[in-house]
Amino acid sequence: MSFEVVGCQLLHFGPHKAIPQRITGAVRVRIRETFMGNITQYSLDLPVKADCGHVPHDQVRTALLTHAAHQLNKLKARHTQKLATDHLPVAAE
Repeated sequence: MSFEVVGCQLLHFGPHKAIPQRITGAVRVRIRETFMGNITQYSLDLPVKADCGHVPHDQVRTALLTHAAHQLNKLKARHTQKLATDHLPVAAE
């Protein structure tokens, strides 16, 4: 079983409507999973946020991509944990 991030891109971002100094946006992540010989590729659009205020574009981009990476790490940990606790049925001897 493998879970790998193939690529990611920042789709859009802008100031939050109600919270000053907060930037929100979306990151599209392309993922490839291999499980029991089957390869599946799909995209996830993750909502992201950062409390960075008025900073240069590159810093906003880094903050939002960092938030997406944090979300992906949590997803991967849950995914791996679930797989470790699942057991395939075993035939009786």
